[in-house]
Amino acid sequence: YAWDANEEYLFKAMVAFAMRRYSRKSTTQISNVLLCNVTDRVSFWFVVTDSSKNVTTVPGSEVEAAIRNNRNRINSAFLLSDKTLQFLKITSTLSPPVEPSTPVWLIVFGVVLCLIVAGIVFLVFAGIQQRKKKNKESTERENLEEKGEVTVTVENGIPCEVLDLKAGHINGVFAADDERFTPL
Repeated sequence: YAWDANEEYLFKAMVAFAMRRYSRKSTTQISNVLLCNVTDRVSFWFVVTDSSKNVTTVPGSEVEAAIRNNRNRINSAFLLSDKTLQFLKITSTLSPPVEPSTPVWLIVFGVVLCLIVAGIVFLVFAGIQQRKKKNKESTERENLEEKGEVTVTVENGIPCEVLDLKAGHINGVFAADDERFTPL
């Protein structure tokens, strides 16, 4: 990073800008900012003179306040940060951490709540559809019984015997032609 006359001019301009913005007067010029004891390590001290009385210096507290208020602009002009551009006797002004407008816990809570509500709604609608389907099947079965029609039941995908619901059904396993077994 080469510190030359152009960089000095930019620094003076930024300090003059800060003073103008702080005091709300347009009397501070670049020529009112004086750099003293400039070293190769870019270390120096500066004073700001009053333009109305070219001899009088502006109080240090006003200069400090102006620098503090516009420090981010000065850092940005030199592409530096508070860690790399240090003003002695002026505390660094770290920017506050960015906080979202909505707290994170509220967003997470909202997502979880929406998932729970969606699950409850799904279960309610699934139950209603299942009940409608059961009622429809039971009314169909009742209609067939009333008409006396023969129904074929299907269990596990295999059609069972044809049943005559009015006449009943005799289970052949228990109906023995011969009484081989002793009755109880």
